[in-house]
Amino acid sequence: MARRKKIYEGKAKTLYEGPEPGTLIQYFKDDATAFNAEKRATIEGKGVLNNRLSEFFMNGLTAIGVPNHFIKRLNMREQLIRQCEIIPLEVIVRNFAAGSMAKRLGLEEGMRLPRPIIEFSYKDDALGDPLVPEEYIIAFGWASQQDLDDIVALALRVNDFMSGVMYGVGIKLIDFKIEIGRVWDGDFMRLIVADEISPDSCRLWDIESGQKLDKDVFRRDLGSLTDAYSEVARRLGVLPTNGPIGDKPTLIN
Repeated sequence: MARRKKIYEGKAKTLYEGPEPGTLIQYFKDDATAFNAEKRATIEGKGVLNNRLSEFFMNGLTAIGVPNHFIKRLNMREQLIRQCEIIPLEVIVRNFAAGSMAKRLGLEEGMRLPRPIIEFSYKDDALGDPLVPEEYIIAFGWASQQDLDDIVALALRVNDFMSGVMYGVGIKLIDFKIEIGRVWDGDFMRLIVADEISPDSCRLWDIESGQKLDKDVFRRDLGSLTDAYSEVARRLGVLPTNGPIGDKPTLIN
């Protein structure tokens, strides 16, 4: 690890220079943060689980033709990804009212929305990642109108895929966020799904019990985050279906 050039370090992941031009190595840490990093902890095994879960979802997107940055998993904590220019927006897709939306609008958590709602927040930790309207995005040059149209189309395809996969294992996809990157093939630019897709970036509730299986477990002190993420991985076939869930999850290839 020390011989690699560090490109960027975030709250949950570190990016290193990749072995080939145009590639990066994405390392998943065990750090957990909430409330704009005001709450912090180290959860042993979290990075391993998120690496494998993000691999699972990105491969699924590739299979249905949704472009993304994932190339291959290298080991239990690292994956090789395509380098891209990240658009400074978090793209939030909401199927049910929860979290900040429920608080802002006085809605009951878990209320089904009339249709999937897409929100954008400006990626700036110092500002608390504020919500921004499309007019701001275009005016400040973060993305063009065509970019936004393409981002919405990508986000809705991801939502369709994720909702179906989760429903098939008894989990309700409440909401999620993704990041979008730009890549160039010669003079042609295209948008791809980047960053990660994991329980860190989704709200996932058990359909029958309403049990939370996402980072709200950590935010709200609802139990073991590793157990929650392990349950998601187990249902999706990333973990074995039997055996105890511990702090050091045993994963299958």
